[in-house]
Amino acid sequence: MGTVLDSHFLALTAIVTVGYQLLFFVITALLKFDKVTDFAGSTNFIILAVLTLVLKGTWHFRQVVLSFLVVTWGLRLGLFLLLRILQWGEDRPVFWIFQAVWVWAVSLPVTVVNGIDRDPSVQAADIIENRGKWCNVGLWNISRHPNYFGEILLWWGIFVASTPVLEGSEWLVILGPIFLTLLLLFVSGIPLLEQSADKKFGNVAAYRVYKRTTSPLIPLPPAVYRSLPSWFKSVFLFEFPFYSRNLPEEGSTWNRTRQGGGSDGSKTG
Repeated sequence: MGTVLDSHFLALTAIVTVGYQLLFFVITALLKFDKVTDFAGSTNFIILAVLTLVLKGTWHFRQVVLSFLVVTWGLRLGLFLLLRILQWGEDRPVFWIFQAVWVWAVSLPVTVVNGIDRDPSVQAADIIENRGKWCNVGLWNISRHPNYFGEILLWWGIFVASTPVLEGSEWLVILGPIFLTLLLLFVSGIPLLEQSADKKFGNVAAYRVYKRTTSPLIPLPPAVYRSLPSWFKSVFLFEFPFYSRNLPEEGSTWNRTRQGGGSDGSKTG
């Protein structure tokens, strides 16, 4: 089916979201039944994902997978919140317009993907072409190791979420995220990948520029990172000297061509 109202369903999803939230607002106002606020928010994500997928009707693999993930997440969250509110007896106060904006804005990636016709797929030629190159696009443009940054955030987030139930010696569970962080920063994570990349691309001028202007872990715009003093990078951004101990001296012979350049998105290591 063709798109509705606009080419990327932006207007349609905004209207549906406002209408859906307004419906629950009326229900809670008339019946004084304030147990469905969070449920209305989580199920709204499901409606937008399914609606845009079905209306577009192209059923590309990427569209189906992203929609499935949103639906799965929404069902899990919606059921959990509904059961929690039924147990507690009432929902939290909420500004319904804010919730509508939240749902619509967060759903934008899947909404837009479901509304487009393009469906680039990974071909064998892409893998061959990318082999042996470093990545400097997407998240790798603002962090040399964004995957490790995400993993560290994940496990520290799990620890923070567990703190309300911890007592006494149970607080020793903090050793988990601490161990992971130290492991990635000093042992088997960043050091090994930096060593491998330096040996492969250390004589490539473009790689040396990338490494000098890109944060090792915490995402930052290159323009910001390159302007910071070295001591600040070492203390607060984990740019430790041993990350570059395998980098050839600048006096050695450089390959100033784009050999090994990673603008196509392949990671090193």
